Amino acid sequence: MKPGTAPGPLITAEETSHPKPRLAGFDVLIIAGAFLLLAAIFSTHRVTDFMIFCIFAMSFDLIYGYMGRLSFGHLLFLGTGAYGSGLFLKYFYGNPLLAMLVGIAAAALLGMLIGAIVVRATGACFALMNLAFNYIGFFLVLSPLRGITNGEDGFGIHALSVGFFNPASKISMFLFVLLCLLLVFYLLKRLTSSPYGIMIRSIKEDETRVKFLGYNTYFYKWLTFVIAGSMAGLAGTLTALNYKYVNPNVMDVHGNVGVVFACLIGGAGRLYGSIVGGVVYMLISNFLPIYIHRWEMFLGISLLIIVFKFRKGIWGYIQEMEEVRKRQKVVPEIAGKGVAQR
Repeated sequence: MKPGTAPGPLITAEETSHPKPRLAGFDVLIIAGAFLLLAAIFSTHRVTDFMIFCIFAMSFDLIYGYMGRLSFGHLLFLGTGAYGSGLFLKYFYGNPLLAMLVGIAAAALLGMLIGAIVVRATGACFALMNLAFNYIGFFLVLSPLRGITNGEDGFGIHALSVGFFNPASKISMFLFVLLCLLLVFYLLKRLTSSPYGIMIRSIKEDETRVKFLGYNTYFYKWLTFVIAGSMAGLAGTLTALNYKYVNPNVMDVHGNVGVVFACLIGGAGRLYGSIVGGVVYMLISNFLPIYIHRWEMFLGISLLIIVFKFRKGIWGYIQEMEEVRKRQKVVPEIAGKGVAQR
């Protein structure tokens, strides 16, 4: 580096470009077609559950894959969204859209409060602090707030029909959740490819260097935490509407393992990877127990294979193979041009 020049970017030039709207729209069409195909193979209710989990996986990957912070308590925000919307429907009004707004707002507010504390930590401290807050939330809905939440028994909810959206209809619920999934994917694609996305990936690579360049990394980490918590809250509201029932299991700390597995299987730091990993994990957890009693052992073995053999997950491996194919195609073309020039 020459004296007097600024440090080079932490992210390559290709990653700084804004996504083309047409390309993002093409991705949305591919995802929509894939889930419609899954709905033709499996039941719409089951695929709706898959899509909700994929929304949750994308929200987790924003923290883990893009910002580089592993959380063992992200399920707290899904549970907050579920309880926020469920309690609104039970005690106030049956409009599902208003209930969703309440649930998302509750998750966002909780993310603001908790994020102000936990984003100061890194590594294992960050992961365990989130786990501790998740335990606190689980304990609150289970015991101290039992009079409102009905404790471990939970409570049923009934949502009214609003326009074309009827939560009681499986087809309507499927289409609405698909719309939410596509919207979340599109927004995150634009967000992670924007200068803001470059910033959070730079924080993951070298936060000290980003601070040296004069950026307030605390604010960007806090904002990312709030966005991820809000989207997890959206997944929670959809969970409540889909099952029409809310209980402490939506906030059980053991459920955090599933979303970590999903991101590792699909490939962390890739939106497509979150969706692929979410679908694969849901297929394993839904169908493998039918044939294998100790199905968790298979999941553990598959994780070891991914960690040692496919470090970038399924989608990362596909991308690597595609890059190798393109290089193999380009090299003969360059060699042919060189011969022709001679």
